[in-house]
Amino acid sequence: MNANRSNDERYAVAGIGELLWDIFPNHSRIGGAPCNFAYHTHQLGAEAWPISCIGSDSLGKDARSQLSEVGVDTSYVKETDDYPTGTVDVVLQDGKPSYTIHENVAWDHIPFTPDLRELAGRLDAVCFGSLSQRSPESSDSISAFVKSMRKSALKILDVNLRDPFYSQATLSRSLGLANVLKLSDEELPVLREYFSLKGGVSDQLQQLLEQFDLHLVAYTRGSLGSLLIGMEETNDFSGCEGDIVDTVGAGDSFTAALCMGLLRGWPLRKVNQHANEVATYVCTQKGATPVMPDRFVSLGLASG
Repeated sequence: MNANRSNDERYAVAGIGELLWDIFPNHSRIGGAPCNFAYHTHQLGAEAWPISCIGSDSLGKDARSQLSEVGVDTSYVKETDDYPTGTVDVVLQDGKPSYTIHENVAWDHIPFTPDLRELAGRLDAVCFGSLSQRSPESSDSISAFVKSMRKSALKILDVNLRDPFYSQATLSRSLGLANVLKLSDEELPVLREYFSLKGGVSDQLQQLLEQFDLHLVAYTRGSLGSLLIGMEETNDFSGCEGDIVDTVGAGDSFTAALCMGLLRGWPLRKVNQHANEVATYVCTQKGATPVMPDRFVSLGLASG
């Protein structure tokens, strides 16, 4: 899964799907799992793009402006007059978020355009999820985008289950597109029921790997770390300690660090530890997209 880039050449990575505003009781932050993924891979050394759609409203303008200010290229964020920029009401209880995700918004209508087809053909990796496929238009665009990528590229499905916006059909189709699966301990029971998985956790993950011809399954357990199961290698990391502020975006930062480690050809033990350290740091900060410490960026540059 190493794209064999030289030290001065950056990997090309994208997150396709929802770009929205997380509306907390006292503040708002830009978010959406694919957008967070693109932001974090950008911070970790990639040339990264969020692919989505925003409204031609003040929230859309603010989203584009904020991403541009931190160096994220928004060239592939489309704009529409017909739908508003997406918003999600977030309520935190003991640091864990619950969401009210508003429907029929701009990211439900992502078009698949010639410039997206061209981008897909030169990417090293993409991340996509199930939430952004709740509408037929965006679902078709995401499918067409992933199918336009090179066979050797990483196609990461972060299932990102948000009730009621998922189904067995969506997950089956998405797993057929992906070669890397990332899911949490709260999400595995859903896939266990959908795909008749048997045995313990490791057995179930191995069955997903084989049933969908995946290169890797990444299973996260919050503060208890994560288990990576590959075709020839497995690694179990017990997690990192940190003073948790909130867990919003922690999974997206984990996926970003996982992606970059895989692209760089690191052994799974190093990939796993680094992804947990990055996610733990995000949990110690407010919101999904804090600025990463230099130690995370320099590690990738030194090892790239």
